[in-house]
Amino acid sequence: MLQIQAAPLWAYAVGATSALAAGRQLQVWERITAGEGPRTRSHAANPYLALTLLFAAVLMVPTGLFLLWQNPSWATMHVARGHDDVWAGFVLAYAGGIPVAAVLGFLAARALVLAGAGYWAYLQCAGAHFLVFGVLVHGWDGSGYERFLSPGARDWADWPHDSVVNNALDFATSGTFLALLVLGAAVVGTLLLMQVGWLVEGWSLPGAEEDRGVRPVLAVAIAAAGVYGLPFLGALGASALVRLLGGWPGLVLCVVAAGLVLLPRRSPVRRLHKLVGVPDRHWRAEPEPARGTAGVRSDRPA
Repeated sequence: MLQIQAAPLWAYAVGATSALAAGRQLQVWERITAGEGPRTRSHAANPYLALTLLFAAVLMVPTGLFLLWQNPSWATMHVARGHDDVWAGFVLAYAGGIPVAAVLGFLAARALVLAGAGYWAYLQCAGAHFLVFGVLVHGWDGSGYERFLSPGARDWADWPHDSVVNNALDFATSGTFLALLVLGAAVVGTLLLMQVGWLVEGWSLPGAEEDRGVRPVLAVAIAAAGVYGLPFLGALGASALVRLLGGWPGLVLCVVAAGLVLLPRRSPVRRLHKLVGVPDRHWRAEPEPARGTAGVRSDRPA
């Protein structure tokens, strides 16, 4: 659904975020399969991985191909001006690459979650979304948002002759924007329902109440801000630094700033991450039983 340059990065981010959202279930799944024997430990039997792959193949790939066919110039960030400029093998690679990127993101985050490194799994999600927003905001030549807001090759060529507001209004009244609106409602809506549903489902498992530090609604808001909001703000800041200081100095300063914000043990981002209730223990470690129980949670009064 996004432009070609950002789509594989978004697919990786979708896979990593899905694994993070289902982190507690993945740990339970690993305990169950480890006890039943090696036959049930196949990745293909994991329902969360299968649903993530299904989402990428059924929603992300068809919508991306539709936009590529409808408007090849916009879909390629105006690198191609028409269908004749798009190699058929590239389309095939795109259709196959999106599910592969989603699976790779899922498996990378899953491995970190199972090892008890939930925060590093979160960094997979945040880093991938930062790159997605970086492509759309800055691009490879500083014109990312201009390319995104230009529905056609002629609009892109005429961008310098009009204001940003007028160009944005022209994009908002184009058929490409209408297609994005309709397809985005289906794709993003399904994605959020899936990921939030898995996150809430995990909170019903043993040990989740002790790990989550705030009410469920606030925890969902914190998770969304960390996975989507912070990377977007980071992309805006990185673009500003590159424009002000130049390419390499701006990138180096951006990396240093990201390290100072994300890596210290007492960073605000780490503290907010802990409130969401993503498991931070190895999958072999048994979760603590809820208070007042003997290992099985019960809502009945004593």
